[in-house]
Amino acid sequence: MNTTDFLTIATAICPDRPLMIYQGQQWTFDQAAERINRLANAFAGLGITKGDRLGILQVNCNQYIETYFAAAKLGAIFVPLNFRAKADELSYMLDNAEAKLLLMGSRYVGMVDDMLPNLPSVENCICIDEKCDGKLFYEDLISDASPEDVFTEIDDDDMTILMYTAGTTGRPKGVPLKHSGFDSYITGNVDPPDPITEEKNILTVPLYHVAGIQAMMAAVYGGRTMALMSQFKVEDWLQLVNDEKVNRAMLVPTMLKWIVDHPDFDKYDLSSLKVITYGAAPMPYEVIKKAIELLPTARFINAFGQTETASTITFLGPDDHIIEGTEEEKEKKLKRLTSSIGKPLPDVEVKIIDSEGKTLENYDVGEILAKGPRIMSGYWKNEAKTAEAFTEDGWLKTGDKGYIDDEGYIYLAGRADDLIIRGGENISPKEVEDVIDSHPSVEEAVVIGISDPEWGQECRAIVVLKESEKATEVDIIGHCSSLAGFKRPKSVVFVDELPRNQVGKVLKVKLREQYG
Repeated sequence: MNTTDFLTIATAICPDRPLMIYQGQQWTFDQAAERINRLANAFAGLGITKGDRLGILQVNCNQYIETYFAAAKLGAIFVPLNFRAKADELSYMLDNAEAKLLLMGSRYVGMVDDMLPNLPSVENCICIDEKCDGKLFYEDLISDASPEDVFTEIDDDDMTILMYTAGTTGRPKGVPLKHSGFDSYITGNVDPPDPITEEKNILTVPLYHVAGIQAMMAAVYGGRTMALMSQFKVEDWLQLVNDEKVNRAMLVPTMLKWIVDHPDFDKYDLSSLKVITYGAAPMPYEVIKKAIELLPTARFINAFGQTETASTITFLGPDDHIIEGTEEEKEKKLKRLTSSIGKPLPDVEVKIIDSEGKTLENYDVGEILAKGPRIMSGYWKNEAKTAEAFTEDGWLKTGDKGYIDDEGYIYLAGRADDLIIRGGENISPKEVEDVIDSHPSVEEAVVIGISDPEWGQECRAIVVLKESEKATEVDIIGHCSSLAGFKRPKSVVFVDELPRNQVGKVLKVKLREQYG
């Protein structure tokens, strides 16, 4: 099955159900399918054929989803671009992808015009949301094109998306994602459409991120209605869930924190929420504890994955979010909730290796490796990075450190490149961060390694305090007395906020540059 079948199946079962709700408008599955056919025919009229790359630079919108499926129907390759990226980075991605067509929101036209002289592969530009001088207009293309269905021979192992990872150092890497990768995850974890039961998803994660794409495809295959947000704003999210009676949401921890901490939280009816999936960054215990208390109708799922794995490869399910049982059972569940990413999904294998490539026993910390049909085969046009990313026998190195317990649960211990080595002793930053985070005045903390002439490295804590709270360096270091002496931070820097990427991950590289 390829991804276009997701839409075909859902449209056949629930044609009159809304597929998308966006800025006061809605489109049924049948209406969206016709617009997608028209757009695919319009693309074909512009010379787009199987294997051609189409770039898109815009916030979440109905046109984003239509463009993906129109490209997929032609066997073309969709290239979603980070709208927060700078011009030189965007230019690099488009040139590296050799994009033949570029769609954009009107706000990006000036930047695109400056880039075009350096993008010889781009033959046509389409403005999505309004008419722009010198550009084709999206709605004109749709109205002028044929609504006839488009058929292309598509192999399940054909590439459907070329997604660029958000690089913290160097250039972004292109990750080719196949139809079969999404098919493996979606059909294995999402129920097909029910002609009677209706569900609504709120889609807030950006569609240039693999988590956003995964959420979108799950909604389409499941026959769910998507309530789209251009970008996440906490008040808008609360209002949209309230108004549309949304049942499912995907959030990054920062988003969830803003939601449950919002002063007007109680003014909104969020009782329709049944499933909240979170991931992409560590979830502080106090945040998930508060969310579970304030949203009793919702089941919570912690999903872990990355672009190279076509998103989720492990998950911590709803039962693991219920802290009940004996004291021993509650302690075990609490540890899972604060540190575990759950168990691998059925189509994924996971193992832990040491620095020499040896598979480790349970509870031994090493690098997490993954293998399965959804794993990318290699980076786009980058043999060197591909060789670095895989073991000789084909396992993907995730770059995350962790261990597996006796019941098969996987626990994170930080990024492989975050490891701090003091006097020959390995220190997991996450272990130290968890202790600092438990200080009553601390909002969040990050621990980095800094050079030390005697020990090689020492721990430095970068700390954000809660509003109106106070603490000193001595307070923070003293709070770490439960840790072995060599693990305790030797210095503390207090900041107002931590730098993050587009999905809420803290940019430790920037912290090391500034405070290391």
